[in-house]
Amino acid sequence: MPSAPFASNPDHAHLRAAGVSLALDLSGDTLPRVLHWGADLGENASFAALRTTTQRQPIGNSIGGPVDVAVLPEQSAGWLGTPGLVGNRAGRDFSTAFRVTATSVSDGGVVVRAEDTAAALALELTVELTAAGLVRQRAVLTNTGGSPFAVDAVNLTLPVPPEAVELLDFTGRHLRERAPLRTAFTQGLRMRENRTGRTGYDSAYLLAAGTEAFGHRTGEVWAVHTAWSGNHRTFAERTFHAVSLLGSGELLLSGEVELAPGESYTSPWQYGSYGAGLDEVSARFHDDLRARPQHPSSPRPVVVNTWEAVYFDHDLTRLKDLADAAAAVGGERFVLDDGWFGSRRDDRRGLGDWYVSDEVWPDGLGPIIDHVTGLGLQFGLWVEPEMINEDSDLARAHPDWIMAPGDRLPGAARNQQVLDLARPEAFRYVFDRLDDLLSTYDISYLKWDHNRDLVEAGHRPTGRAGVHGQTLATYRLLDELRAQHPTVEIESCSSGGGRVDLAILQRTDRVWVSDCIDALERQSIQRWTNTLVPLELMGTHVGSGTSHTTHRRHPLDFRAGTALFGHFGIEWDLTKASEEDRTRLAEWVALYKEVRGLLHTGTAVHADHPDPAYHVHGVVAKDGTDALYAIVATDTSAYYPTGPVRLPGLDPERTYHVRPQAPGDVPDGNAVRWGVRLPWWTDEGITTTGRALAVAGVQAPVLFPERLVLVRATAR
Repeated sequence: MPSAPFASNPDHAHLRAAGVSLALDLSGDTLPRVLHWGADLGENASFAALRTTTQRQPIGNSIGGPVDVAVLPEQSAGWLGTPGLVGNRAGRDFSTAFRVTATSVSDGGVVVRAEDTAAALALELTVELTAAGLVRQRAVLTNTGGSPFAVDAVNLTLPVPPEAVELLDFTGRHLRERAPLRTAFTQGLRMRENRTGRTGYDSAYLLAAGTEAFGHRTGEVWAVHTAWSGNHRTFAERTFHAVSLLGSGELLLSGEVELAPGESYTSPWQYGSYGAGLDEVSARFHDDLRARPQHPSSPRPVVVNTWEAVYFDHDLTRLKDLADAAAAVGGERFVLDDGWFGSRRDDRRGLGDWYVSDEVWPDGLGPIIDHVTGLGLQFGLWVEPEMINEDSDLARAHPDWIMAPGDRLPGAARNQQVLDLARPEAFRYVFDRLDDLLSTYDISYLKWDHNRDLVEAGHRPTGRAGVHGQTLATYRLLDELRAQHPTVEIESCSSGGGRVDLAILQRTDRVWVSDCIDALERQSIQRWTNTLVPLELMGTHVGSGTSHTTHRRHPLDFRAGTALFGHFGIEWDLTKASEEDRTRLAEWVALYKEVRGLLHTGTAVHADHPDPAYHVHGVVAKDGTDALYAIVATDTSAYYPTGPVRLPGLDPERTYHVRPQAPGDVPDGNAVRWGVRLPWWTDEGITTTGRALAVAGVQAPVLFPERLVLVRATAR
């Protein structure tokens, strides 16, 4: 945000970008109030009129006069809903009445400084509207008193209008991340709390409020996301005073943050996105991420990961053969997963001993790295720096480095405990070991895992709750490693997709969407992960014919066509694949390389198709010249034949050449499975307008369940 001088009495700020308006009332000396967040009001909108027309009647309020709800709500202003600040100074100063002392307004946002002299607290609020039309805000609270102040919560809010009558957020578990939940937005509080010490499978992820039956392409939608990788809360609140808010903040454990005199607490960034349908909400997040200077700009390489191919069975000859097979099908990055270090022959021991195993790799990692890079592939390595096995040299040498509420260790999970990175000597050990590996070997990529929840995670010897400190230490570790090794890319993996948020994505180059690469499960998991994360940052792999996590079997075209829409990879023992499968896989790899420029820069679109058995999604180039769609059958349809599907997102005034896209052009691997080919389903295809494709659509081929086909649309 461009800097601007602080002033004492700006009246308002009207921030506009990408079809969005954020109108802030800055009058008086109280904290900023949002009068409008949504569709652009235009440059000639009268702010005085907006302030007058949005003022509520003071009927039935807790205090006399209007109750204005600020972005950080205060009870002193009459708000009796979820407070913006919860804390106390030895039981006192539990309620604040901040008064603004200075305000800076620029084209990109507002910075407000305020004080409560009675409570001896200072506050700095930053509210911005990015070029993509995303609202983002955060608070910095400073203790200006002479005694400690305990912070229990700092919550920021954004208002939504009465038309927002439905809520969408997410739940999930390991192997089934980001399952959507729809509920009515009624009076009261819907609070989603995550206490797992990471972003979490069942966190709200994105909390969206919208008009009735809003969809990907329909309705108005307002959504918030908390950019924080530790404990957090997200909520929707509607009162009988006709106030509706979306809010969020870090969830602080009891006693976790206590500010000494002069110390400050900085809240996570809260992001808000408005759009006409979920696709536009998502596009704002995607555009904002893509505008970052550190966003990956090189073509996303085809990843070959060894985990489901060999697990812990690390053998140089076998891995060389796998690398040869990977190169033959077009692989570009070879990632050696868990099992290369210390005594780590299974998941019960060795975690924390970040030294190359003499037992498995007597000559170090050099031989496998030389072989991989000699084939023209990049080399990547799996690490899990935040965790430790009790059966490890590190734990035996430094048992006090394990996070615990005191002398009693928490219950282990996956035979793991948590290494306290907020402890300087533990932090330095991990940094030095990773720095040494990256300096010694030609490693281009780290798969950074995090395989357990933070249970009773305290700093020893005090036993004070430590999730907040651990989260900040992890960020610092990632930041320092990236500064030391700026060309190394890092993937965020956390038992699959357990740590996916905008804060971790500021420090990593992709997220592992799920440990489940069953293509049917991935259709839903990837679809909803994409509401926040663009395709180029989503790890999507082709597994073996039988899924390792569900034992479900799928044909190769369904597996590869599902993985195509993301950062494409392979997690399959190709040395055991048939020649036919490897040839077919190479065709899919070639297609990925052809279209990744489109997939990773274009706009993701999803049709609101009424048949629950069929889903249509795709990517349209920013200039509207090219598009690729998948028509996916996840079940048997009630209709026979299937009926038409719409292809959204194209320029309605342009003419497009529409045809099946090889190798996803043959329904169910048999061109005459259903006897009669669709008239347009030919190599020549059809030519029609973008408007016709979005409104009338095209007849979809009948598909067996758990199959897909691809459709390409190119502007004439």
